[in-house]
Amino acid sequence: MRHPKSGGRGRRGRGPRIPAAVLRKQQAVAPSVDQVTGAKIPKSFVFSRGKIPSTLRHLQQDLRKVMLPYTALNLKEKKRNNLKDFLNVSGPLGVTHFMILSNPKSLPHLRMAKTPQGPTYTFQIEAYALAADIANSQKRPRCPPGIFKNSPLVVLSGFTGHGEPFKSLIQYFQYMVPAIDPNTVKLATCQRVLLLKYDKEKGVIDFRHYSIKLQPVGVSRRIRKLMQNNQVPDLRDLKDVSDYVTKAGYGSESEVDDEAATVSLVSDVDKLNRASRKSAVRLQEIGPRMTMRLVKVESGLCSGDVLYPEPVKGKQTDEETGEEADESAESADGSEDELEDGSEDEMEDEE
Repeated sequence: MRHPKSGGRGRRGRGPRIPAAVLRKQQAVAPSVDQVTGAKIPKSFVFSRGKIPSTLRHLQQDLRKVMLPYTALNLKEKKRNNLKDFLNVSGPLGVTHFMILSNPKSLPHLRMAKTPQGPTYTFQIEAYALAADIANSQKRPRCPPGIFKNSPLVVLSGFTGHGEPFKSLIQYFQYMVPAIDPNTVKLATCQRVLLLKYDKEKGVIDFRHYSIKLQPVGVSRRIRKLMQNNQVPDLRDLKDVSDYVTKAGYGSESEVDDEAATVSLVSDVDKLNRASRKSAVRLQEIGPRMTMRLVKVESGLCSGDVLYPEPVKGKQTDEETGEEADESAESADGSEDELEDGSEDEMEDEE
């Protein structure tokens, strides 16, 4: 885990202009309403405010991958872009959530905000690990590109029974990705899990991101590889085809360990995982990983009344001071420069 302490002029009065062709492309490729559930599909922008170190830049890109496919993976920012510029663009593109990284007083902060009117939740990042750090620590890292074609499943733990602000925070986490209907969802689209766990004793939230892998029970490793690769194996040194299956050192017919969760699928997922067979569910962390502490809740979009913690007259925390300094710097710059060309048409570049 990384510890935070280591380590053209625009048109005033108008937001960035989006070409009509880009808007048509967005509407054709990325519908704003789920055709199955009929609910509005949440979309997000992940960006930074102020100067941040290179490690936080990498964390920003990792967070964009977490929010795929309904985010702008290659969103390009200009130094003169202020918060209002992003808000002006978010309306036509249907962006409903902001994730904003900042580094006031060398303390990384992540603000999660609901557009256009809030609320805003400010977290102090106490420790984090990039996706590359997680992969380097694993013997066999697994992160196939295809798993980002669908949104992750959000799993919450430890948030209930604490009242506000956690009651409203639960709703924010639940609706920052598209909702699923258990009766109609295709199991093949469920390939990632975003786990958010609240540790009551430490007062922190653990942010974990996993890939989901289904492994059929009772099928040897060699048979699985043969069916997945769709390639003819090398049988030159074998006397019989059965030798390929029973060759020592490649796993037995019951290779799944006892601790693996076994489920009966209601529908076919792929060639190996069929509805008629039992499959073991394996989770493998793909990152990023964060340990966050909720330090402030505001009623508006990075502004408004402070709902948490309850404000004390004449006293202000370092975290609040740092965040307010960042916002005052934004408001001091009255320009509304355009986002760089191509930022608007990146919402669905993974589709």
